[in-house]
Amino acid sequence: MSGVRGALGRRVMGAAAGAAGLAAAGAAVGVVAHRNRVIAHRGLGDRTPFGSLHSAPLHVIADDAVDLYTEVDEPDPTQHSPLATGDMTVVFVHGYSMNLDCWHFQRAGYRGQVRTVFYDQRSHGKSARSSEENATIDQLGKDLLRVIEQTAPGPVVLVGHSMGGMSIISLAQQHPELFGDRIVGVALISTTAGGLDPGRILFPMLPMGMGGRVMGRAVRTLDRGHRVVDLARKWGHAIADVVTDRYAFGDDVPGHYVEFLYDMLNATPFAVVADFYPAFATLDHFDHVEVLGKVPTAVICGTDDKITSVGHSRKLHSRIPGSSLLECQGAGHMVILERHEDVNAELDDLISLALARMEAS
Repeated sequence: MSGVRGALGRRVMGAAAGAAGLAAAGAAVGVVAHRNRVIAHRGLGDRTPFGSLHSAPLHVIADDAVDLYTEVDEPDPTQHSPLATGDMTVVFVHGYSMNLDCWHFQRAGYRGQVRTVFYDQRSHGKSARSSEENATIDQLGKDLLRVIEQTAPGPVVLVGHSMGGMSIISLAQQHPELFGDRIVGVALISTTAGGLDPGRILFPMLPMGMGGRVMGRAVRTLDRGHRVVDLARKWGHAIADVVTDRYAFGDDVPGHYVEFLYDMLNATPFAVVADFYPAFATLDHFDHVEVLGKVPTAVICGTDDKITSVGHSRKLHSRIPGSSLLECQGAGHMVILERHEDVNAELDDLISLALARMEAS
């Protein structure tokens, strides 16, 4: 794997332990031949309209009967990708108040190249509404297991952004035996396993004037009047654009990136935002991330992330043996949009390592 991705990214490798055996003993298992292989198409996402990438829907039913809206992109054998056989599946897990469309640049890059799965987490996007008591990170881990069981016949690479990364860590807590067996690679992007100030993650889902110090009781109060809150969000569209830009991105990005993200956030009812709020305040899973060291694990973040700050990613990296850490200098929480080329290049390396692991086993 490369040490630095230009001037915009700083790469850190973990100590040679656990999964680092794949890097340290790469020649023995054929890893070297796969490193730095370009898999994702470059630039395709910029030429594809946001929200236009879809496939036939598949409905995964969670253990509490919630319908999880899912789409699968099958590989195209004519594209001559090393993964076009479909032996590996990459499952993408989105973040809080977003939906599967947030993976636009990753979906465009890997479409036809790799078998990929995208789904809307419960209460988000086109998935069914969850009960309030099941709006938990623990339940999201159970949902992810159902998605894997029903969509991925073979080895799996998991890619999670923000709350999606928390879902992966929850799965690791519940089923550590899957890592190194069914699950052969993990990417944790702009996420954490605990210690999060939950108020920060509410930006920019709250109406103007509310902020990071809003406590659970205030969120509950707002929830009772969630229709008024949703109206306020719509009325404050112009201002909300500015807040979305400020809190989601680090550097300047094209205006349509901001609009795209704002539309996703605004489409999530505030009642859903409030349902999941308590889950962030109680999250404490750092003691369960070490198992991820059994597989190649990439931790990716922006150094100007105002929601899950870079310190969270550095802590994950320090707790996961052999993990890599890519810090995208100046990027914000939505690094998957803002620095999509860097993110896709890192995912290429991860997928290549997972492929080498499969071939060596």
